[in-house]
Amino acid sequence: MKPEDLLQRLSPTHTQKCTVGCLVLDRLLGGGIPCNSITELVAESGCGKTQISLQLLLSAQLPTSLGGLSGSSIYLYSESPFPVRRLHQLSSSFPTLHNPLGKILTHPLHSAHHLFDVLSQLDSLLSSRLDSPSQIKLIVIDSIAALFRFEFENNPRDLKQRSGLFFRISSKLKEQARRFGLAVVVINQVVDVMNDTDGLRIGNSTCWYTSERKVCAALGLSWANCVNTRLFLSRQEERVAREVNGDDCFSTQTRRFIRVAFAPHLPDSYCEFVISREKIFGLER
Repeated sequence: MKPEDLLQRLSPTHTQKCTVGCLVLDRLLGGGIPCNSITELVAESGCGKTQISLQLLLSAQLPTSLGGLSGSSIYLYSESPFPVRRLHQLSSSFPTLHNPLGKILTHPLHSAHHLFDVLSQLDSLLSSRLDSPSQIKLIVIDSIAALFRFEFENNPRDLKQRSGLFFRISSKLKEQARRFGLAVVVINQVVDVMNDTDGLRIGNSTCWYTSERKVCAALGLSWANCVNTRLFLSRQEERVAREVNGDDCFSTQTRRFIRVAFAPHLPDSYCEFVISREKIFGLER
């Protein structure tokens, strides 16, 4: 195999992708969430990052002819209980799937070290299901920031240990993604940016605006360099006027957007999306 052939094989442009379950969002992402790499969803609370992840758990079960991965999923969660009721609601938009909740494995996480231990233990499970109807094709981690929030102090020694653990976790995920053809989705949170510098960019670290706040991804530059693709979700509140019985009334409308922050195979672009009871879908511009 020539070097250029290997690069083409590993490129996200040519690798298998998992549909998000919406043509508009798939178009934004060049076909969906790529396998063989780590895709990160960054957002403040209430923007829809968990909602999109739940929809991916279902769309991954679709046959490859419909943009799915024809496989099961693993959902590793660190904060709230697994939202099984919401997943059941979303499953109504996938009527062709048989027992979709039965093809989703869940496991709680207690710390960053626990996450690494769980990933190491997954190797045997992934190997045992390889090339079987129940093969695992998607791993979702919700959320990575919560695992590091209380485990490390803000001092040089702890920051060095934290960066080392970043590398071990991401290396393990990338190894499993390449070895088993997985799509890996990691959810991250945001922190407020207090300086007055607009458009600040250092490496893969960028500032954005959401809910009239200036934010950046949690965990800093070290973690940013561990992921292959970063998607930023934001929201903004708008006052909407409408007439009721001849009087002007105002209500608040929430608009949500998803932006490609960085990716080796995608341009900087964005689109608006909506969260309904049945599904998450993008809006045409």
